[in-house]
Amino acid sequence: MPGALDLTRDAAHVTAQLVDVPSVSGEEKALADVVEEVLRGLPHLTVDRDGDAVVARTSLGRAERVVLAGHLDTVPIADNVPSRLDGPLLYGCGTSDMKSGVAVQLRLAALLTAPSRDITYVFYDNEEVEAHRNGLGRLARNRPEWLAGDFAVLLEPTDGVVEGGCQGTLRVRVTTEGRRAHSARSWLGDNAIHKAAPILAALEAYEPRVAVIDGLEYREGLNAVGIEGGVAGNVIPDACSVLVNFRFAPDRSEADAEAHVREVFASAVARGATVELTDSAPGALPGLGQPAAAAFVEVVGGEPRAKVAWTDVARFSALGVPAVNYGPGDPAKAHTRDEYVEVAQVLRAEERMLAWLG
Repeated sequence: MPGALDLTRDAAHVTAQLVDVPSVSGEEKALADVVEEVLRGLPHLTVDRDGDAVVARTSLGRAERVVLAGHLDTVPIADNVPSRLDGPLLYGCGTSDMKSGVAVQLRLAALLTAPSRDITYVFYDNEEVEAHRNGLGRLARNRPEWLAGDFAVLLEPTDGVVEGGCQGTLRVRVTTEGRRAHSARSWLGDNAIHKAAPILAALEAYEPRVAVIDGLEYREGLNAVGIEGGVAGNVIPDACSVLVNFRFAPDRSEADAEAHVREVFASAVARGATVELTDSAPGALPGLGQPAAAAFVEVVGGEPRAKVAWTDVARFSALGVPAVNYGPGDPAKAHTRDEYVEVAQVLRAEERMLAWLG
């Protein structure tokens, strides 16, 4: 059994302790047990658990409540556990994504016995796998009251910069149909791949929108990410599908985004193509105008930027809780064999979060 966490050490040391408890997606129980045990030992917190998600909260009657969230799981280990300190860098699976962020949460939970705002700490499972297994999504469905707040921070790795909200994403399959024939007698067929030309032309001509929200620029993008077609080297194909991904600004709803994509391909549909929605997830507004968010940005410093990706902050946005991403760690090092986090960046994140909430 893993040993108890020592929260008297700084967040960098706590990160190493967390890395040394393997918690690949679906196998978070041992780490969730350790986290629950240490939180239940803090008398100023109320602690609940749902599966391998642990939620702790203060109840001081403050005017605002903030939610700090982080996932416990990692991608599969690649000979990088236990952790290893090499000068200013701490190496190990999850150091960047995102056990350093979780370590900051745990240190705050231990140190902030009377925070300036009420705080809910959320530690959840299965972020690195299919969305239907996501522990934060499970809590949002089954225990939304546990996630209630005025503002949320997801401590994903952002290199220590505030990243507001996130993009939405959807995927469609645009399909053309033709008629098979032997390629030696092509005039007897109808080439479905050739009929995909208007779809590709629409994508080539597309001019993506830039939306400015709370002073942050969200650049949209509509792109083909795959194409499927062809039967054999001597057969005129009777079907062709272009797989398209739309990354949209969070001021669009999923319905608005889908309608926009269908409008882009209206000409192709008029020629017989079909558009099928295969996947969709909403974006999240940054909410930097909220008092808690403004105070957070002021304390953290730096120039906030838009989150050019989809993250779990969207789940908070769907519950009406504005959210940002902020945490130690370089996202480019996440999921790599040589994953590491800068010790100074972890300590800086701890210091700034304490200043904001202390």
